[in-house]
Amino acid sequence: MSENDNLQEADGNKEKLATETTKAPKTEHVESEQISEENEVIESTTVKEPLEVTEDETSVGTSETLENPEPAETSNEFEPENGEPKNSEGENREDKKVAETKKADAHVEEIDESNAEDAEDDENAERHNLESKDYSSMSMEQLTIEFENLLENNKIQNIKSQVDDLKSEFNSKFDALLDEKKEEFLSEGGNEIDFYYSSPVKKHFNSVFKTYRNNLGAYYKQRENNLKANLENRLQIIEQIKDLVNDEENINTTYKTFKDLQEQWRNAGPIPRDRYNNAWNSYHHQVEVFYDVLHLNRDLRDLDFKHNLDQKLKIIERAEELAADDNINRSFRELQVLHKMWKEELGPVGREHREEVWERFSNATKTIHDKRQAYYADLDKAREKNLEAKEAIISKIEAIANDDTSSHKAWQNKIKSIEGLREEFFNAGKVPQKSNEATWSKFKDAVRTFNRQKNSFYKSLKKDQYDNLEKKKALIQIAIDNKDNEDVAGTVSLMKKIQSDWKKIGHVPRKDSDKIWKQFRSACNAFFDRLHAERDEANKELMEAYEKKNILLKEVNALELSGDSKKDLVTIKERIAAWKAIGHVPSNKRYIDGKFNKALDVLFGKLDMDRAKLEMIKFENKLENLAQPGDTRLLDNEQNFIRKKITEIKGEIIQLENNMQFFSNVDESNPLVKDVIKNINNHKKGLTIWEDKLRKIKDMY
Repeated sequence: MSENDNLQEADGNKEKLATETTKAPKTEHVESEQISEENEVIESTTVKEPLEVTEDETSVGTSETLENPEPAETSNEFEPENGEPKNSEGENREDKKVAETKKADAHVEEIDESNAEDAEDDENAERHNLESKDYSSMSMEQLTIEFENLLENNKIQNIKSQVDDLKSEFNSKFDALLDEKKEEFLSEGGNEIDFYYSSPVKKHFNSVFKTYRNNLGAYYKQRENNLKANLENRLQIIEQIKDLVNDEENINTTYKTFKDLQEQWRNAGPIPRDRYNNAWNSYHHQVEVFYDVLHLNRDLRDLDFKHNLDQKLKIIERAEELAADDNINRSFRELQVLHKMWKEELGPVGREHREEVWERFSNATKTIHDKRQAYYADLDKAREKNLEAKEAIISKIEAIANDDTSSHKAWQNKIKSIEGLREEFFNAGKVPQKSNEATWSKFKDAVRTFNRQKNSFYKSLKKDQYDNLEKKKALIQIAIDNKDNEDVAGTVSLMKKIQSDWKKIGHVPRKDSDKIWKQFRSACNAFFDRLHAERDEANKELMEAYEKKNILLKEVNALELSGDSKKDLVTIKERIAAWKAIGHVPSNKRYIDGKFNKALDVLFGKLDMDRAKLEMIKFENKLENLAQPGDTRLLDNEQNFIRKKITEIKGEIIQLENNMQFFSNVDESNPLVKDVIKNINNHKKGLTIWEDKLRKIKDMY
């Protein structure tokens, strides 16, 4: 796995092991929907783990734990399961045991404490497999949805780390939003004591958190009874094994009883984490005493020792393989399993092997431990880069806040810049825990400074805004007074003018902005809606004409000519006359005239007549369609096109006639000369047609 993969995985796994989750400091605001202090810590008086960890048991996985291990106190009857031989010369066993406990290596203690945590619940280790996500890049809505998904898809006891991070990130974002809303409230003249802000997403998040808290409380309540019963059972088993030493029955019967007790121990279930290591150490101590003190059948004892040695060597070999693996977190998790097997599933080995096998296993464990510590050091370095990035963002915010700006436009640009920088800050990733609170506080102070200066600027504009409000109210009155005016042309011009004036006036107080805009828009719309209704009535006749032309167009497309050109020409002209008689159609339906002309082109193309004559008939029909009452724009465009065409053709003729000068000594029967002469004549015929069209269109004015 790559370094980035390790970093990503550690963000989830290491945080679970850390002594506390990084949280943004709370703001100074007292908000009615903020999660109460009672809810802040899950193991509070409301929801409390039944068996709390003693002061000597620190959380597993932190730098402090590994560098300065503080071993739990061990009762005199308990001895650490480190596999070292006991003093055979009568040295005080209990004093030696305490000394050995104090010298316990940090890398072994780390594994023991982590396994002790998992020992309270067989499914507790599943928390290590939960996906680690970047909550800082999520919105409050996305965080709430993620919270619901965690509750729905995971065991309640395995999501505490994720819930802590989610709640911390949500509160950070909500506090920032709360600051903004409060600044807005104060800038509009509100009194701080009257400020109150609530949001649906906040209520939703609190509801999900309440469900989580209740479910967790029910889980702890049920678990408490099970843990106590299992612990009591295990302690009784230890006492029974201890009593076997003094049992004078047949050795084979005693050995069978011993094996039964071992099986009962394996199936006894989870116990409280603060009693886990001591209970197991005591158990292993009594098992060793049983083997060492009793005169057991040597074959039975050696068979057990050999089996345990073989299994422990396999565990050691796997641990040494893990020590060479680059996936730090995966190696550590599997190493936990190996230590659990070593402690919970296997008994002692022969005295001559105890120190050797434990030394190998301990060395492999230390290698993984050291690599993991180095890995987390690199992770802290990565977060140092995030810290540098956030400090740079804060500096930019401070620079923008200190920049003197005297125009509304400039302030709007600054506001957009600050919004972008805020987004960058939240997306920059986690910083070292020791710097988190100071960085968050510095960020909030910079944003608040900017907001205060922004509010100060806009307060100075209040007078202008109220003046603008009066001006806009005057425009509203003009629109109301003229909404029923019958002078259409004059009122349209007036309405357009006051709409333009409205845009130029500028801002009004925010509390009045929406209200007066709705009033102005309503007054203007009242006039234009009436105007459109009148035009729709006038367009009714035009729509009827469109429907008639649509029917006629279908007839023309289906028309079959007789083959008699004169007779067919009369038929076509009748259709043209009928089309003209229908009249005009709405402007957005004029495309139907183009369709009719195309249909005529098809019919004219089938006639055996002079091309020039047919061209003029088609053109005359086109002119009828171009002529609109009171509007000569289409005719003007056509006339300009014809003039341009005439100029182009004349230019072509001049060019061809100039080319003829190169053939002054060439016979006219020459194919090349004949082609040029033919081309000139064709252009002149075309010129005649275009000039006739120009005369026709002039007659239309």
